[in-house]
Amino acid sequence: MKAVWNGTVIAESDDTVVVEGNHYFPAGSVKTQYLTDSPSNTVCPWKGTASYRHVMVHGQVNSDAAWFYPSPKEAAAEIKGRYAFWKGVQVSA
Repeated sequence: MKAVWNGTVIAESDDTVVVEGNHYFPAGSVKTQYLTDSPSNTVCPWKGTASYRHVMVHGQVNSDAAWFYPSPKEAAAEIKGRYAFWKGVQVSA
C-alpha cells in the first residue's frame, strides 16, 4: 500500500492493518520528513485518543491529514505505532 499526497509518497508498506476502512501504516514506513506536529486530538470510544500530524509537501500543508493512537485502548492494540491518512491523501495498492 502507498499513501500519496501532492505527488509524493508519504508512506509505503505491505504490512498495513485495516480498521474501519483505514489502512494503518507501520511508523517505520512513514516518511516523517513530510509530517509536522499538530495540537489536534480526537477521542474514539473504543480506540482511545488520536493525535494528528500535518502533511507538508512542496510547501503545501494538508492540516491534520495523518493520525495515530500513541496509547490505544486494548481493543485497538494492533494499531499502536501506526499511522493512517485522510483529507485527500490517496491510499492505494
